[in-house]
Amino acid sequence: MRLLSRRAAYNSLTFFTGAAAFYTYQNYNQHRKKMLPPYEATFSVPLKCESCVDDIKGALSKVEGISKTTFSLPSSLVTITSTAPPSTLITTIQSTGRDAILRGSGQPNSAAVCILEIPPPPSSSSASPSEKSNKPTKKDSPVRGLARLIQLSDTLTLLDVTLTALPPGKYRVSVRQKGDISAGSASLGPVYDGENNNCNGDGRSKRKGELGVLEIDGKGRGNLVGEVGWRVWELVGRGMCVERIHGGDDEGKEVNGEGKGRGQRVTEVVGVVARSAGVWENEKVVCGCSGKTVWEEREEMVGRGML
Repeated sequence: MRLLSRRAAYNSLTFFTGAAAFYTYQNYNQHRKKMLPPYEATFSVPLKCESCVDDIKGALSKVEGISKTTFSLPSSLVTITSTAPPSTLITTIQSTGRDAILRGSGQPNSAAVCILEIPPPPSSSSASPSEKSNKPTKKDSPVRGLARLIQLSDTLTLLDVTLTALPPGKYRVSVRQKGDISAGSASLGPVYDGENNNCNGDGRSKRKGELGVLEIDGKGRGNLVGEVGWRVWELVGRGMCVERIHGGDDEGKEVNGEGKGRGQRVTEVVGVVARSAGVWENEKVVCGCSGKTVWEEREEMVGRGML
């Protein structure tokens, strides 16, 4: 009887210890999300009435990490303070049937963007008629995605990479030493781990140029969201490379949005990190160069493959 009691007590202790460990793990993840410094972002959204506001409010209420949302009907602007990546906020607003344009995010000089595209062919002296067109289609465009960087603190930057129209598989995302994309990864140089980066004194770099791995699904889409130990100004002007790391029967074949091959071989996309506007730094409604509205520019960018 005493032996059974001891065994029952042991089993109970084991159960509660395991449950406590699980509870602690869950709380750790929630605590981590809560401890991320929030950032403010402004979005242009076609707002016509209070019904539009209510629809978007309802959709955003389901997104974790949002602490404040304000709407301006006269300016058609939505301002969100959160820890959620911009791609999630844009997709959520779009789920209501309305488009959204990120106008600015983070503090001044703390945000950057990188347009990711197929490297130019070795000899591209003469452009095809479609490349010369003022309205290139998604099929003709080399653009395959976008990377956004928002600095949250001196040691933490939010990374948000979204890709489309790529062959299914796993891809490695890295920052490169140079900003020359003329020959793809070959001209970008090695992975950039920072200047005088051995801050730990143990032979290991404090920051890493390898930003992570993402997986492209059967529809040619994929995304990578996380935090990296870089400050935005350290990355501006440097290259970013997304290269395939797993093979298969369809390796190197480009796909469209439905996952069908088009025959062109694609194993990497590249771009150069450039500074983007902080929150409230971009009040442009009409482009001074092209004369196009932000919505006309948005339509053109979507046509080129940018999400």
